[in-house]
Amino acid sequence: MLSAEHRAIIKATVPLLESGGEALTTHFYNLMLSEHPEVRPMFNQANQASGAQPRALANGVLMYARHIDQLEQLGDLVAQIIHKHVSLNVQPEHYPIVGSCLLRSIREVLGADVATDAVIEAWAAAYQQLADLLIGLEEKIYAEHEAAPGGWRGTRVFRVARKVRESDEITSFYLRPDDGGELLAFQPGQYIGVRLVIDGEEVRRNYSLSAMSDGREYRISVKREANGTVSKYLHEQINENDTLELFAPTGEFTLQPGDKPLVLISGGVGITPTMAMLQAALKTNRPVHFIHAARHGGVHAFRDAIDALAARHPQLKRFYCYEQRRAGDAAANEIGYLNETNLKKYLPETRDVDVYFLGPVAFMKAIKKCLKALGVPESQSRYEFFGPAAALE
Repeated sequence: MLSAEHRAIIKATVPLLESGGEALTTHFYNLMLSEHPEVRPMFNQANQASGAQPRALANGVLMYARHIDQLEQLGDLVAQIIHKHVSLNVQPEHYPIVGSCLLRSIREVLGADVATDAVIEAWAAAYQQLADLLIGLEEKIYAEHEAAPGGWRGTRVFRVARKVRESDEITSFYLRPDDGGELLAFQPGQYIGVRLVIDGEEVRRNYSLSAMSDGREYRISVKREANGTVSKYLHEQINENDTLELFAPTGEFTLQPGDKPLVLISGGVGITPTMAMLQAALKTNRPVHFIHAARHGGVHAFRDAIDALAARHPQLKRFYCYEQRRAGDAAANEIGYLNETNLKKYLPETRDVDVYFLGPVAFMKAIKKCLKALGVPESQSRYEFFGPAAALE
């Protein structure tokens, strides 16, 4: 039980987390991943090496401490966490591992003079409160997935019906249930978790669903990363008729109904969830402005598909911005980076629009700043991170 004294102690540790939170979480991950191999499949080691995962956790712990009296102030953070957990099939038995490693890290990084028994007791109570909250919310989603038509809990085997090259870097995998059964519907913008065993080691990743739900198959479109163990394996080792184990679709970054003009902005592989959103939006009469930035035409996935949709749907306007022009590339609206000047030309005249944007973090920082400068209400701009969340300010 989290007492008033516990809350006061947690709030008193906020300055320590502001100055040393990342050192604490880096120590935590090193400790947990070295001593508990059973949780390693759920963590992308590239995000550990870059520091993105420790930074994201440090921010989450700080936000929790700041709002310990009013957890509703955490806003979308809790939803983001539980959906990521569900996509990787995090279970209640994983929480005590995290808790024990977190408390040890607090003691070892802050030292016994600061991390007194009272501080450890307070953080143990605070962590248990958060764990109970997340476990309950995650179980609700697991139960909904299991009870829904075509749903399941845990892994389900899918077969690769087709493997299609979309660009120099992105390949699509069309996945159908190997049992021939009904398929769980999903919302545009959601993603699925994939479980693989590579060189004897289990790994789990999540990938956006890049085509709207049709009841027959799922499509993921994977960028081959130069140092990406899983993406290279999928591109090089997984072929048509091979099988993959999937966790059920989830995610809170979904296309919301409405009649305002819709603006979809993507950079690079950030195009994948916007494809499902675009297909769903074109089932309605709302105007759609589809804006995509790529390094050049060779890495621009789905261009032909989008152009074909635009030919059939007058409500769709599409704009392409290439960082550089190569010989043989189809024309782009702009050469260079997507900035405030050209974004202004691509947006509808009204600023009362619904905007969804995603891509590399630097790209999203720039887009967020541009949209604010151009007068798009922040409450009507939504974004998603493919990896650990980061600050866009």
